[in-house]
Amino acid sequence: MSPHLKKEFQRLVEKYLNGNASPEEIDAIENYYAHFSGDPDVSDNLNEDEINTLKASIRQKIDTHIDRATMPFYRKRSFQAAASILLFLMIGLLVAGRLKKQPAKFQAQKYDLAPGGNKATLTLANGSTIDLDRMKNGVLATQPGTHITKQNEQLAYDPSADNSTLTEVSYNTLTTPRGGQYQLTLADGTKVWLNAASSLKYPTTFTGNERVVELTGEAYFEVVHNAKQPFKVKTVNQLIEDIGTRFDVNSYLDEDASKTTLVEGSVKIIGAKAETMIKPGQQYLINDNGTSEVKNDVDVDEVTAWKSGMFQFNNADIKTIMRQISRWYNVDVEYRGQVPASTYHGRISRNSNASAVLKILEISGINFTIEGRKIIVK
Repeated sequence: MSPHLKKEFQRLVEKYLNGNASPEEIDAIENYYAHFSGDPDVSDNLNEDEINTLKASIRQKIDTHIDRATMPFYRKRSFQAAASILLFLMIGLLVAGRLKKQPAKFQAQKYDLAPGGNKATLTLANGSTIDLDRMKNGVLATQPGTHITKQNEQLAYDPSADNSTLTEVSYNTLTTPRGGQYQLTLADGTKVWLNAASSLKYPTTFTGNERVVELTGEAYFEVVHNAKQPFKVKTVNQLIEDIGTRFDVNSYLDEDASKTTLVEGSVKIIGAKAETMIKPGQQYLINDNGTSEVKNDVDVDEVTAWKSGMFQFNNADIKTIMRQISRWYNVDVEYRGQVPASTYHGRISRNSNASAVLKILEISGINFTIEGRKIIVK
């Protein structure tokens, strides 16, 4: 950035913070942001004192007008100026760039937490186990009616040309640890994305009049539909029958509800008391107290962001966020002091180290310390 553009940027920031920016000047700020977002050396454009001054001014304005904000996490109460979010994103970008050259206090510690990856264990019908992240591509095992192969960090079942003579069904289990995820293609072509700390039990081939798998944790399904052999997902407290193609099931035991979110098609939820059909964009919840409800107009991008390698939150409290961080970074979480009641919005890559994610959250007013494999929230 030239000295002239830097001076112009600072002038517009000052006018905005004073509430005197015109619509044209707000547009100019947007244009600056579009330019900065592709500039890897943007952190050189402002010195540390300038960044700290801008941060302090923005924090004060947020506190008095629209609340604290950061890139990409921010607390939400009301929005008096939608364009202001672009400014906060820009300052977040400047701060993030500076942190690459001046390590944050998390990075200065002895420990940091690397992100999770493609890690899983396959348990065969005979009880033997295969550590998938240590195996090379190719055929891993042959079972009655199918071959099991690994290709590009994905597991696939290739059924034999004729398995009609099979008299007994064999079951395998795919298990991901905390800090792990894996993709699986079942014998019928159905694709499954298994999130961290989850497991899926399934038959090696599908025979009979239905296809049933058992899930703990979270998985995203793209089902090959077959009305004559419906696909069903069994969890601890419900049975989900596919009548369409794409849906997410979140059934972690430490969450306050089991959630089935439909992306495309139609599914039927079979509970203890009733059956419920949901449509795309709807989410069926079974709460801890046994009650159930259907939520409309759910942000399916938020629900399925993990599948695309992102953390995404919309009105999430800090404990909800930290549960996801705990699973993905294989770390315990301890709270010291009062847990904030604020909710947060934001989106950030799951490929970042924990320190980068926590640093962004810290700017919003929460303090963290990493001690070994524990994150302390203060």
